[in-house]
Amino acid sequence: MPTFSPTDASELAQQIKAWGHALGFQQVGITNVDLGEHATRLQDWLKKDYHGEMHYMADHGDKRYRPEKLVPATLRIITLRMDYMPPQIETLKVLNSPQQAYISRYALGRDYHKVMRKRIAQLGKKIEAAVSLLGLESNYRAFVDSAPVLERGLAQKSGQGWIGKNAMLINPKAGSYFFLGELFIDLPLPIDPPFTQMHCGSCRACLDFCPTGAIVDDHIVDGRKCISYLTIELQGSIPVELRSKMGNRVFGCDDCQLCCPWNKFSKPSQESDFTPRHNLDSATLIELFAWDEATFLAKTEGTPIRRAGHERWLRNIAVGLGNAPSDPHIISALTSRLSFDSELVKEHVQWALQEHEEK
Repeated sequence: MPTFSPTDASELAQQIKAWGHALGFQQVGITNVDLGEHATRLQDWLKKDYHGEMHYMADHGDKRYRPEKLVPATLRIITLRMDYMPPQIETLKVLNSPQQAYISRYALGRDYHKVMRKRIAQLGKKIEAAVSLLGLESNYRAFVDSAPVLERGLAQKSGQGWIGKNAMLINPKAGSYFFLGELFIDLPLPIDPPFTQMHCGSCRACLDFCPTGAIVDDHIVDGRKCISYLTIELQGSIPVELRSKMGNRVFGCDDCQLCCPWNKFSKPSQESDFTPRHNLDSATLIELFAWDEATFLAKTEGTPIRRAGHERWLRNIAVGLGNAPSDPHIISALTSRLSFDSELVKEHVQWALQEHEEK
């Protein structure tokens, strides 16, 4: 009867890492299913309601921190990192230009879910083929931010980096501008040592620079205050007290990464799929506010921005316009949306116009 020996496992683990790099991943790690302290931190975070309307974070019982329950028979998780920051992007220039729209850098190109999931599945097929040569079978499932998986915890356990004070995974050679994906598998592969040291030290940059004060403690973000949550996850009205702090950020926020000293080591992505589309890295608020729903759907097809939907897209941009310096063109653009068939949009447009009256 065929067996999967320790030598077979070690050789396959080396092959998996080589295949991963060949598929465009910058790092590949392997860990077991024990999430220990990460499970406890998640439970504490949920008890404080820091997840806000992200009810999916509390769903699925313990499957989020018990991988073997999410995918029965799972023994190992292969974690994969892919850098996403496009080269020659003028991030700070846009952020400091209040009439331009700031879109989180990860969302400027093709949806990373599609890019990564396809390649992780290809890796799974390579593993399946290799194991079949030994007369054995293996089962796997690929995930990219698409299921109840504690991605950063698994990445830390597999040696990809540490979880910083901003709750982002930070790699000492790559910063934090990267995506994570996982391959659950039922093979007893050798595991990589976890990244046990946290190199944030006494640095408080992310806590001090967060526009809304969402980072309430080391590793702990109150999602209800986070601009990424407000512009992407929140379904209804953005709290009035937070609107003026959002500036021109209309989809996501990168401030806690922009100020992180470790991101001086980040490297530009070589993935053409992450190249900005439709000039979204330099578009003005007025330009994007003029999109009707058909235009929005056409220009956000295949991108993460589609998730917000047209109504919330206009809601976010109305706030950005309200924060911009007063200008007749901005007032005209806002006024034109007072007749838009959405109470949510109207509310934020009226707030923006009121802001300009007071300037």
